[in-house]
Amino acid sequence: ILATNNKSKVKEISEMMSGSDITFVSLADVGINVEVEETGTTFEENALLKAREICKLSGKPTISDDSGLCVDYLDGAPGLYSARYSGEDATDEKNIDKLLFDMKNADNRKAKFVSVVSIAKPNGEVYSFRGEAEGEILSGRMGTNGFGYDPVFLSDDLGKSFGVSTSDEKKSVSHRGRA
Repeated sequence: ILATNNKSKVKEISEMMSGSDITFVSLADVGINVEVEETGTTFEENALLKAREICKLSGKPTISDDSGLCVDYLDGAPGLYSARYSGEDATDEKNIDKLLFDMKNADNRKAKFVSVVSIAKPNGEVYSFRGEAEGEILSGRMGTNGFGYDPVFLSDDLGKSFGVSTSDEKKSVSHRGRA
């Protein structure tokens, strides 16, 4: 079980693991309608909280990802709050708009995507893996591929935004793929 209802995350993780004999399902696919409160202070803590809770509820091995964008100029923000950076009714577009506004005078545009993938098994075993993708925040959107902050993230590895990168290119260097 993937401890998410984010269809983009389910698609991305399923594509990364294509060729394995594992079938990934979302919370909705297995009828779990629970929002695990992310009370941790790190990506690691939040990923483990979600994986353990859904594993406990389902009795099935569970994978959880907690990820976000950490911007040097903003002292690591939006960080843990990347998905709701622009407020309670946050959308990808609103989050990008807020980020670009907050960085309009930035002299340092360095940023990184961080992902921690945690796996909880019914026997109590847990594992966590961290991946990072270094880059910069562009001054405007470039491309429409991906999701979240991808259109404004210039990947150091690719030399272009995740928003113009193909799915295969992004997977080869992404924070989630590395984790």
